[in-house]
Amino acid sequence: MGSVSAQSAPLETAGSPMNPIEITLQALDAAERAIPPGQPVYMLNLLRYRAYARYEDGFDAAPCSGREAFHERYRPAFRRLAAGKPLARMFSGPVLASLVGPQGERRDEAAINEYGDFAAFRSIVDTETYRREVAPHRHAALEDFRLFALAKAM
Repeated sequence: MGSVSAQSAPLETAGSPMNPIEITLQALDAAERAIPPGQPVYMLNLLRYRAYARYEDGFDAAPCSGREAFHERYRPAFRRLAAGKPLARMFSGPVLASLVGPQGERRDEAAINEYGDFAAFRSIVDTETYRREVAPHRHAALEDFRLFALAKAM
């Protein structure tokens, strides 16, 4: 798995304002240290869409909703990049109600994906192709994003 140098990656660094939907090199490194290698990992995605996708200047994409940018652009691009990797969608669906959490916080959808191990996940998102061709759709689509690595209880 090729790690990314700080120069080649548009990742946030300590001391800079954090993009709340960015997967940082620091977060990947910390997760890799915390997650036992060679064991399945479940990634919990909590999504809140923008009403309209907001692409960076210079990224050529037709106008659409955040939901469309995620489902019709991000997910297919992610699947192409992940082809052949140990990955399975375990669950994906709308969030119907919040029972516990800050007042007014909302999530539109949740998804759980199973990866053969954390290295499989990292081998997808820690690439120049992901940053250039896939992540811009996620960034444009999402107003807020949470991503948690989970282990299956034994």
